[in-house]
Amino acid sequence: MKRVTLADIAKKCGVSVNTVSHALNDKPDISENTKELIKNTAKKMGYIGNASASFLRSGLSKTIAVIVGDISNPHFSILIKEIEVAAREKGYTVFVLNTDENEVLEHQAIVAAINKNVDGIILCPVQSTTANVEFLIKSGIPFTLMGRCFSNIKTNYVVLDDKNSGYIAAEYIINSGMKKTAVITANPNISSAKERMNGISEYYKKCGDKAVFDTFVLDTLEGEHSAVMEKIALGGYDSAVCFNDVLALELLSYLENDIKIVSFDNIRSRFPMPYKFASVTSSKTKMSHQALKILLDAIGGKKELVETILPTRIADATN
Repeated sequence: MKRVTLADIAKKCGVSVNTVSHALNDKPDISENTKELIKNTAKKMGYIGNASASFLRSGLSKTIAVIVGDISNPHFSILIKEIEVAAREKGYTVFVLNTDENEVLEHQAIVAAINKNVDGIILCPVQSTTANVEFLIKSGIPFTLMGRCFSNIKTNYVVLDDKNSGYIAAEYIINSGMKKTAVITANPNISSAKERMNGISEYYKKCGDKAVFDTFVLDTLEGEHSAVMEKIALGGYDSAVCFNDVLALELLSYLENDIKIVSFDNIRSRFPMPYKFASVTSSKTKMSHQALKILLDAIGGKKELVETILPTRIADATN
């Protein structure tokens, strides 16, 4: 079907194309009665404004891209929804792209977003490389990182206090009387994984030989998990610290005996489930809204970089 144009509306209303354009953009030189006639006609005819034309006029597309590693992880789904709701209130539309934690797919997502003329990007970066963030910096498009950051590259970011997260997770395990812990973590290239392990190691070191832990590194998206999960299930562990709630749920499916588990993200706060384990948490609303605010400020011309670290706490299994 042929797309309805301003000329079609003008012909239907018996006015000029310029009058239709001014009416649809609420220009003061058009009477209210004429505006109402033109807007109602446009609606009945199924007119959709030309975003490209609007972009050429204002230099803004009123769209942003959110690029994450795994949209199927409820943690990201919650963050994306919070961003989308807040962005809509600011007149922005959100596009979501998934990278599967793959640097090539991430680069493709960034290029696709830029080609769509988005005004800015919120990115949870793949951290096997710095090339994509360096590319973003060179592109000049405003962006902010969410959930992860690079210690050797200065950017806008919003992250959690991940070292403290690991510390309080270990503290929870030790204070529960546990002696042998399996720590399931992600690739140490990921800043949150590295910092959490730093916090865990610091607390266990403080406890001396009171308890021990073994580390299992898992890619959260690819590879075979079953061998590792079975090894933990049969390894005589009385507790586990899992990189995120999804891995904790996966581990539970392999266990025959109850063990003390603490993980990260607290998706149970939005997705009630029968499995109850402690999870380190922070305000997802605050993280999402802060990431969006930083980005919109940058789109508006703010040059100063903003580095935000949000506090964390334990949400235990009874909360």
